Amino acid sequence: MTVDDDEAVPLRRVDVRRYVTPLREGGSMPAVVEADDLGLYVLKFRGAGQGVRALMAEIICAGLARALGLPVPEVVLAELDPELARTEPDPEIQDLIRASAGLNVALDYLPGSVNFDPAADAVTPDFASRLVWFDALVSNVDRTARNTNLLIWHGRPWLIDHGAALTFHHAWDGAVADPAKPFAPIADHVLLPRASALAQVDAPLAARLTPAVLRPVLAAVPDSFLLLAAGQGAAALADPELHRQAYVQYFQARLAERGRWLQGAIDARG
Repeated sequence: MTVDDDEAVPLRRVDVRRYVTPLREGGSMPAVVEADDLGLYVLKFRGAGQGVRALMAEIICAGLARALGLPVPEVVLAELDPELARTEPDPEIQDLIRASAGLNVALDYLPGSVNFDPAADAVTPDFASRLVWFDALVSNVDRTARNTNLLIWHGRPWLIDHGAALTFHHAWDGAVADPAKPFAPIADHVLLPRASALAQVDAPLAARLTPAVLRPVLAAVPDSFLLLAAGQGAAALADPELHRQAYVQYFQARLAERGRWLQGAIDARG
């Protein structure tokens, strides 16, 4: 699904009913949970070490990826009852559930999916180029051969786990500083060697991310998340609408001056 006008598409909300199992691969220890719609989701905890900005990054990056035609699981807002901690024997999990009481973010669980294997799974140069371009735009440090954050599901790659992206917004005051800055970690991107069409995909992808598309992506971020983030050091962003607009302005500036960071990715291939 792509967003093509200023009408925000709200995220679905679910209530977590059962903690199923932890996913200990991630540093924030997400978990598979069952919700009141009987669906299974991968829950990202607000009380994990990366905090609320990691959840905001999940929402924003998923919205941008969809607008660019890249496949990501559905993202939902998940209400977590701290009483669920009483049924968990692991004290670490108990603490995480209690620290995350209230609203969190979850991604649709893709049953039967397997981790992308760069040595065995083929992707087209077009897909690789679009993904590298996207990850350079959102400053995603976490798509390496060691941790691809790609799943193969029904024969196609799906993007997951964007909590480590948007590195600029940690301790952010809303200012746009050097939006053209190349993203050096792109040199370690798992698909960079296959991204031979970066120059060709650039203009079509940038054209998709108009202000009319960016605004609904940011509108999906709950006010409560924006207020929490502002309370952690960004006093100038205390108003949620101004906070959202600062993100829109950041992406507009990064897109307008993308020549330098795009060239950085192209040079990294060489």
